[in-house]
Amino acid sequence: MSEPYITQIHHRFWFMCAVEVRVHAPGMTVWKLLVDAERFPRWNSTVTRIEGHIRDGERLRLHVPGTARTFTPRVRMLKRNECMTWTGGFAPLFLGVRTFMLTPRVDGTTGFVMRERFSGLMLPLVRRSLPDFGPVFATFARDLKREAEREGSEQVRYPPAPLRRTS
Repeated sequence: MSEPYITQIHHRFWFMCAVEVRVHAPGMTVWKLLVDAERFPRWNSTVTRIEGHIRDGERLRLHVPGTARTFTPRVRMLKRNECMTWTGGFAPLFLGVRTFMLTPRVDGTTGFVMRERFSGLMLPLVRRSLPDFGPVFATFARDLKREAEREGSEQVRYPPAPLRRTS
C-alpha cells in the first residue's frame, strides 16, 4: 500500500481513527523521525512545534496548524523501533490514546500504523466539535513516508569502485 489507508470506527462513547502505510525504509529510520521532537515539525506538516522530549513518562506540548490550542499528551510507552503511545485527557470524561506501531517486512520495508482512540462520557457532547481526523492522519503518514524514504535512500552507501591500473 503506497498510499495511506484510513479506517474510522464510531461508537456512542468511543471512536477510533487509524492510518496505515508501507514505508520503503528500515524501521530504525522511521523510528528516529518519530522520537525526535526537535525535527518533528521539519518533516511533519500536521505539527508546527513540539515542546519537550519524546521519552517514556514525558509530557509534550504540541502545537498544530489552524488552532491556538496546545495539546499536552504524555508519552506512556516506548518500545524502541516497535511502538509508542501518547495519552491525553481525563478518564472517564474524555481520553485520547494515540499509538504508533512499526512492523518490519521481509522485503525490507516497514509497515507503519498510527491509531488514536477517543473515549469517555463527554464524547457524545464534544463529538461534533472534533475535526475529521482521516485527512490529518493521511497527511501525517504521507509526510512520514516521504521523509523516511528520503533519509533511507541517503543512508544507502555503495563502496567505491576499485581503481583500474593503466599501464
